Amino acid sequence: MTGFARVKKDVPEGEIIFSLKSVNHRGLDLHFHLPPELEPLEAGLRGVIKSEVARGHLEVHVVFARSATVAAAPVNRELLDAYFRAFREASERYQVAHAPDLNAALRIPGMFGAAPDDDLAERVAEAVLEACREAVAALNRCREQEGAATGREIHERSQAIARLVDRMQEIRAGAVPAFQKRLQEKLADLLQGAGVDPQRLAQEAAILADRSDISEELQRLRTHAAQVDQMLADGGEVGKRLDFLLQEMNRESNTVLSKTGGLGDVGLTITELALAAKSEIDKIREQSWNVE
Repeated sequence: MTGFARVKKDVPEGEIIFSLKSVNHRGLDLHFHLPPELEPLEAGLRGVIKSEVARGHLEVHVVFARSATVAAAPVNRELLDAYFRAFREASERYQVAHAPDLNAALRIPGMFGAAPDDDLAERVAEAVLEACREAVAALNRCREQEGAATGREIHERSQAIARLVDRMQEIRAGAVPAFQKRLQEKLADLLQGAGVDPQRLAQEAAILADRSDISEELQRLRTHAAQVDQMLADGGEVGKRLDFLLQEMNRESNTVLSKTGGLGDVGLTITELALAAKSEIDKIREQSWNVE
């Protein structure tokens, strides 16, 4: 389910901007984009998101813009000394005559400012986690609005499937006379005018009707369509259950198609209706990715 949320948090050390972007996905797929100093928070952020979001591909972006007073802090001498010391040792070991690049050294993460302060890190971490909780809540509100529209569309399509099943059931009820007529025409061609025992004709038509009976498939398809509506009404996490139910509905439709092939006009009509039902099932499946 698609959605977007952005939260800003001000702390004495600077400004935190937390962004969440969600698109459709079968499961929960999280991708984090964090500044190096906030990477240790990934596990905590992952836990916050997983507690409230079950499906979707989520892009998590966090920006930490330090305030001017923090940005103007002195160079981290310990880190800079370690850089030059490592550079000299590498030059001597590998006999490389080259001066260190000061600009490259100053771009190393953590080069500006003193060694990290535990209290400062804790304040920033708590602010990031709070921004995450607020962003997830805002994202879910956005997703709920889209989900309501998606639910209405799925309901309309499940009702269309139920109507198609009713129409196929009506046609199936009058199938035996059609089978008798079809058999009689074929036998007349084969026997070239010889008489046909009416009782035998009725038996063969009944056998053909039994082999082509789709009443159980239609009943299950109607039941599944009602279950789709019930799932949406009950709420909760229905996405994966809906995926499974749609697989069953598609299987029943395929069985109807396989049983009604070659049954003349009656079979063609049922085939058209079954194909229409499959089309509605496929459209529900497309939307099911939007349902959590």
